[in-house]
Amino acid sequence: MQWKCLIVDDEPPALKILRSYLESTDNLQLIGACHNAFEAMQLLRQQPVDLIFLDIRMPRLLGTEFIRTLRHPPKVIFTTAHADYALEGFDLDAVDYLLKPFSFERFLRAVNKFTGESLATSVTPAAGKTLAAGRSPAETPEAAPFLYFRVDRKMVKVRLDEIVYIESLKDYSRIIRTDQKPLVMKKPIGSIEEMLPAHLFLRIHRSFIIAIHKVTAYTHTGVEIGGQDIPVGKLYRHQLEKLALSGPR
Repeated sequence: MQWKCLIVDDEPPALKILRSYLESTDNLQLIGACHNAFEAMQLLRQQPVDLIFLDIRMPRLLGTEFIRTLRHPPKVIFTTAHADYALEGFDLDAVDYLLKPFSFERFLRAVNKFTGESLATSVTPAAGKTLAAGRSPAETPEAAPFLYFRVDRKMVKVRLDEIVYIESLKDYSRIIRTDQKPLVMKKPIGSIEEMLPAHLFLRIHRSFIIAIHKVTAYTHTGVEIGGQDIPVGKLYRHQLEKLALSGPR
């Protein structure tokens, strides 16, 4: 799945950096780079956009003012050198707020938040079953959705249909994948849970998140998945209703 992106920034160095970041990220397609809000308005009349990387302090019209002019604004990641705009940015339901200068890793964290939210709303449960089987919806050649995680000082691409389950190791988490070695990262399981589509993954224990369509059997106390038995926490037993609802109707 690819998302169409637009950059709006009046600073040429910032445009150059963001362009290089987007071109290094497989699931983002850059469809335009504008120097002000008025150029962006023209472009948005011509084609839809999924995500805007938007500077706030621009001549004549602030980025926050520009978003308020749109009846159906795309998702926005604000990019600015001025931290005092952060609160206003989040009031506009921004995905994230990047304070310049920001690293590629910080950029990817923002992108992961966006893709996690978008998958939760745009991938249907039926499509989720197809993805879990290793195929894209409608048998198209489009790549399966993925996220990036920092592992051993590098950002590792993880396809969602490869994840079997995720285990908490206190401040660390371990991702168990099909036919690949586990990945261990310094990231709490709660943060990973926020990034995952809720209809494809399920928290069944304070230490475990499972891929719903990889479950082979379950009881009220445990789930069988990937040849392993995963316990179901007492506080999470109500979540098992989602497993019952995930099958054919």
